[in-house]
Amino acid sequence: MQHVDHFDPTVSATPRAAPGKPNAGDAKQKREFNKLQKRLRREVGNAIIDYRMIDEGDKVMVCLSGGKDSYTMLEILRNLQRNAPVNFSLVAVNLDQKQPGFPEHVLPDYLDQLGVAYHILERDTYSVVKEKTPEGKTTCALCSRLRRGSLYGFAEEIGATKVALGHHREDILETLFLNMFFGGSLKAMPPKLLSDDGKNMVIRPLAYCKEADIAEFSRLMAFPIIPCNLCGSQPNMQRQIVKEMLAEWDKKHPGRLESMFKAVTNVAPSQLADRELFDFAGLEAKQADLMADRIRAFNVS
Repeated sequence: MQHVDHFDPTVSATPRAAPGKPNAGDAKQKREFNKLQKRLRREVGNAIIDYRMIDEGDKVMVCLSGGKDSYTMLEILRNLQRNAPVNFSLVAVNLDQKQPGFPEHVLPDYLDQLGVAYHILERDTYSVVKEKTPEGKTTCALCSRLRRGSLYGFAEEIGATKVALGHHREDILETLFLNMFFGGSLKAMPPKLLSDDGKNMVIRPLAYCKEADIAEFSRLMAFPIIPCNLCGSQPNMQRQIVKEMLAEWDKKHPGRLESMFKAVTNVAPSQLADRELFDFAGLEAKQADLMADRIRAFNVS
């Protein structure tokens, strides 16, 4: 497959009619919208390049939940697709988890108007989650596993070569701290991931994007947001606590989140303590080799 050499983030998307038409009133607001859109395009394009997310002929399954993140991901990928140096296709997939009151018409109506190919995958994971989750416990872990399993299996069924998820920069940092605080491990969400069974290649095109930018873009685009009533309003979510902590840090110390995200991409294994990641036991042998090399160099000179 051909490597993606560049996704030109400077080419503006062609204005089009609703849906997807920004609510930009005056000239200043339109300028601000264009700057925001270009920034998101640049960040998504850079993430695609840095992690080689998309290759020639890829069929990218865009997981569309009805939230601001997945709507933005679909929109930016559609914009980049027009000017990409490689040919790839997009197919939107929504997992209808059979939550009571879920507005089943919203996504089909939106996608039909856009002319985007899509599938609605119906799986009653809601009943399973409610049945298996003890009273007072959060539903996220089980819900996530069931949702991921359903989507991964469907991706294989339709021949998708990449599965695109809408996680952004703050999602990655939140996961890092959740694993540190509650899981005793130093890991986050990689921008690109091979599933455990080797069948699915997962990409996160929004990995470099700020949540605030996505929220503003979503507002201006007037996406038909579908709230998650299963997990989004749970008061005891550890992720929400970490989210608030990061937001407070960002408010008090601007630039801190940028620095933390850079740290995720700039790991020094020898400065941590994972014995499987770095050969601490072999340092004496390495030291002896270095000293021997120095002695040989001295004798030659």
